Amino acid sequence: MFYYINSIVSSVIWGPPMLAVFLCTGLFLSAKTGFFQIFGIRKWMSLTVVDAYRKRKEPPKANGSVSQFSALTSALAACLGTGNIAGVATALCAGGPGAVFWMWVSAILGMMTCCCENILGIRYRVRNSLGQWTGGPMLYIERGLKKPKLARLYAFLLIGASLGMGNMTQANSVSAGLSGLGVSPAVTAIILAPLVFICISGGLKRISSIAEKLIPLLSAVFVGVCLIVIIKNMHAVIPSFRLIVKEAFSFKAVSGFGIAKAARYGIARGVFSNEAGLGSNTVIHASADCDKAGIQGMWGIFEVMFDTLFMCTVTAITILSSGAWSPTGNLDGIPLCAAAFESVIGIAGGIILGICICLFAFATLIAWSFYGKSGTAYLFGDESGKYYNIIYAVAVFVGCIMKLDAVWTLSDIFNGLLAIPNIYAVLKLSKEAVSLLNEAKSPRLSRRL
Repeated sequence: MFYYINSIVSSVIWGPPMLAVFLCTGLFLSAKTGFFQIFGIRKWMSLTVVDAYRKRKEPPKANGSVSQFSALTSALAACLGTGNIAGVATALCAGGPGAVFWMWVSAILGMMTCCCENILGIRYRVRNSLGQWTGGPMLYIERGLKKPKLARLYAFLLIGASLGMGNMTQANSVSAGLSGLGVSPAVTAIILAPLVFICISGGLKRISSIAEKLIPLLSAVFVGVCLIVIIKNMHAVIPSFRLIVKEAFSFKAVSGFGIAKAARYGIARGVFSNEAGLGSNTVIHASADCDKAGIQGMWGIFEVMFDTLFMCTVTAITILSSGAWSPTGNLDGIPLCAAAFESVIGIAGGIILGICICLFAFATLIAWSFYGKSGTAYLFGDESGKYYNIIYAVAVFVGCIMKLDAVWTLSDIFNGLLAIPNIYAVLKLSKEAVSLLNEAKSPRLSRRL
């Protein structure tokens, strides 16, 4: 039954028509901005990470906000992890090496989708009853499009996605990872649920503080181990890139997949990885200490670049250069990544990978709680957040100890449906978003900054 439902979900919500919508939206916004993500790389790098490094010791100026770097790491916490590791391996197995190329395409175009989402998130954010910034698709759908019913629908879907994909599936990943190290799911549930509750009870300030420390460290460890594998197999790196490009356009690829499967799975995994088009990460970016919407939009460009173009590529080249992947191989997902690590550094590679996945999943858990909490506050008021935190912690416990076939299916549905009202709003408000981006790009603003 679940297999039948999942097939329908894949063919309708995550099928070629919807994936084409993601690509066409990114292409449309890229064209309207003159492909700013490519030709303006010096500008947006200067106004984001370079500027953040220069101001790294300055506290947020606005009450109820977090620094732009904290907003970035919190948003990355929500999307980095299983999508960049297991998701890449799954794309290789389902669509062949050519899928990686189409992940790049979806990321390059998705940069401008994420940019415009963040711009609108800042443009239409408001202060809640606690004096904190609150924003996201709910706000720009309600205030920008004047469609409150559609905004409430988005908020409902966001809550469902947070409890499913953002919570129970991630908790299950932590449980599965620790099971491999000899820790029973029940013990994981007893420890993880209250730990998550403590972390999320401190609001975005505590979540961003944890993410700001955890994400750079985890990323450095994971990339460091990948580089060890890549350097050991340096002779296979260039052939791996050639294979990716060759099979991306082959109608009858050597691996047996071809362009159709490569494009489908590459684009789908790219969207799952960076969330560009879903609008979810704008909920956190809207809390950033930034009075120029266009600047925060540029942080969205960097986010997608780091998440997909960098992290996913590192994972893919690690797997391909190590020889762990083959067209007839039986390994998929995390076991395939573990085989690549273990081929160079032995059993320690699998242990390191397991720990990284557990911590990435934990970071995703606490970051996605803020998305769901924001949706709950939008529908039921700010005071409902404390009840949502309790429900979220209970869902963590359940996710650790249950099989989640139905949850995965429902999560796919909620995630896919999130994109429909969000992309509609972004396209309708694109003129305003592009105008605010052009304002941020002006030399006069750059001199003031």
